[in-house]
Amino acid sequence: MSWPEILGFAAGALSVWLFVRQSVWAWPTGIANSAFWLILFWDARLFLDAGLQVVYIVLGVLGWYWWVRGEDRRGHLPVRRTTRPEALTLAAIGITGTAVLWWAMVRVGDAAPLPDAATTVVSLLAQYMLTRKMLGTWWLWISVDVAYVVLYTNQHLYLTAALQPLFIVLCVLGLRSWRTSMAAPATGVAAPVAAGGVI
Repeated sequence: MSWPEILGFAAGALSVWLFVRQSVWAWPTGIANSAFWLILFWDARLFLDAGLQVVYIVLGVLGWYWWVRGEDRRGHLPVRRTTRPEALTLAAIGITGTAVLWWAMVRVGDAAPLPDAATTVVSLLAQYMLTRKMLGTWWLWISVDVAYVVLYTNQHLYLTAALQPLFIVLCVLGLRSWRTSMAAPATGVAAPVAAGGVI
């Protein structure tokens, strides 16, 4: 285990716990997690996972801004379901992006081309949904974390692999917490269910 893996473990666990609580401090903690894992994954030759951390840092800054500013510009961004057009668009991006990145990673000698491509694309979609507080973000994160257990174990990143079951538990808690928030009266962080939402 290396120092980026240990620090990434700690920052990642804290960040997800803060996201479950809808705390804006999840974003700077998540940015730190991405910085540590950028170093870790580059050294492990998981190039897409490394590049993904750069995108996470950018999305982290945007998410931090959106959560602070709020949907109504008064610091309140409500949890909502993903609309059907949004879900179809995200699915199309996911399929196309995975195919393109899989082909590219085969060409550059990535250690695990298809798993790296698929988890990268789904993670990006989940991260975008997280910045907009879409409830379905938690389902995507759960599926990615299950895949990461296998991927990171195969790459001998055992501490990072061991972190994924913890993430899965936190994602389930986040799903339940955000669903409760969405169903509650629109005060504080709670908000009504968006009409036409699917996940």
